[in-house]
Amino acid sequence: MSRFLFVVPPLTGHINPAVGVAARLTGHGHRVAWACADPARVRRLAGADAVVFGCAGPVPGAEGAVRPPDLRGAEALKFLWEWYLVPLADAMAPGVRAAVTAFRPDVVVADQQAFAGALVAERLGLPWATSATTSAEFSGAYDGLPKVADRLRQHLAELRARVGDPSGTADPRFSPHLLLAFSTPELIGPRAPLARHIHYVGPSLAGRPAGPGFPWERLDHGRAKVLVTLGTANADAGGRFLAETLTALRDRATRVQAVIADPGGTLPAAPDDKDVLVLPSVPQLPLLERMDAVVCHAGHNTVCEALWYGVPLVVAPIRDDQPVVAGQVVDSGAGVRIRFGRVTAARLGAALDTVLHDSAHRAAAARISAAFRAAGGAPTAAAHLERLAAESR
Repeated sequence: MSRFLFVVPPLTGHINPAVGVAARLTGHGHRVAWACADPARVRRLAGADAVVFGCAGPVPGAEGAVRPPDLRGAEALKFLWEWYLVPLADAMAPGVRAAVTAFRPDVVVADQQAFAGALVAERLGLPWATSATTSAEFSGAYDGLPKVADRLRQHLAELRARVGDPSGTADPRFSPHLLLAFSTPELIGPRAPLARHIHYVGPSLAGRPAGPGFPWERLDHGRAKVLVTLGTANADAGGRFLAETLTALRDRATRVQAVIADPGGTLPAAPDDKDVLVLPSVPQLPLLERMDAVVCHAGHNTVCEALWYGVPLVVAPIRDDQPVVAGQVVDSGAGVRIRFGRVTAARLGAALDTVLHDSAHRAAAARISAAFRAAGGAPTAAAHLERLAAESR
């Protein structure tokens, strides 16, 4: 039996991939604990009995951690790092150290954006693995932004001096011991790095907590079905986009039925609407099995979950890693990209028609789906972690 401490930021998209891996380890008799600034979120996703060590740190949406919705590009990256990721690492570090002392893990599994996990493990001489819940860092996230890239490296060096081993050299985003990437080169493209310690395991899908009952009986099997979602962190920025999308979908109601996730309540929702189902939340994984296309923000989890089921995409990236992931979708042939800020119903409708009717996009999505399923997902990731724990004894 080994002990694994998962260190994650309080972000649903970063916790979800780790949940399936943790469940697999627990099923093999290992002990698993978590360190996070939002223990309630971890327990909601990983189960009420999850062992969670609380850490200080800003939770998105809380005072001081609210990002202006109109930030894009380099300014959005600067805000993400300087106002969220670096302060989160500083705040989490004491809690991560306390968790290590109390739980005594054999391996620390640090999310790629939870720098405190990697740096504390390095300082204490523990083997650590990277949980790479987005592949953007592998494929040009900072292309064309050399000053931004230099500034980020400076932030990490200063952070290491404060909470890590000042003599250490490893980038806390990339463990030299084990790097688990929840994607595959078939999506990432030719820039996907290759090394013995880097393993592309594909999406880690696990059962999600059931939300309010979904009206499955309202789905029309005679029409193509489209899911529209902007993820869990973009409700503040999506009003105009969703409105234009709604218009495009109603124009196609004779042949397309849509499900729109609208957590911000920006759209009118009619309980008896047979053409567009507008809901505050949806059971995304089981719903994707029935979809013919997905319109989304190019969030890594949503993209990978759609492609797991071979569903082509219309991607409209907003910020952070999303432009890079959107580029991967287009380069792989699995979808079409549109401009989020300049979307019109006509442009979105044309893009949707393309992915619904051009067999090449569906074929590319099917090819990536096959690669994802062959990569092994959570069971393979868990096996790599077990191997690291055994080798470290």
